Amino acid sequence: MELFVQKLDPSAKLPRYAYRGDAGMDLFSFVDHELKPGEYFVASTGIKIAIPKGYAGLVWDKSGIATKNHITTIAGVIDSNYRGELKIALTNLGKESYHIKKGEKIAQLLIQPVVSTQITEVEEFDITERGEDGFGSSGLK
Repeated sequence: MELFVQKLDPSAKLPRYAYRGDAGMDLFSFVDHELKPGEYFVASTGIKIAIPKGYAGLVWDKSGIATKNHITTIAGVIDSNYRGELKIALTNLGKESYHIKKGEKIAQLLIQPVVSTQITEVEEFDITERGEDGFGSSGLK
């Protein structure tokens, strides 16, 4: 499968896999920004991507900046029919500012198949062993 990418500026970085076999390709910031504690920011990447029909792009945290600096991604689904600039929504959950630098990794992108389903309204569901038991219902051991 091919992923078509357009640079909006010659200095923008193309997505790339850091290692052979990686699930996610690195995405790079096109801007400098000080992300303050509790702040939400939408970072430009300076690129557009054309995700193939039948697939979606899923934006995920970079483990290094997530675990060391508490920076997380939100709003991370890119549909195959979207053709605008790829932007990354970031939040600082930490207690210190994080300096986003142009050209640095800020997130990763996974391309995944999408299964479309037919929505059918029902009056009730079948009975299962778990039923409506939710969070923590299977215990910790």
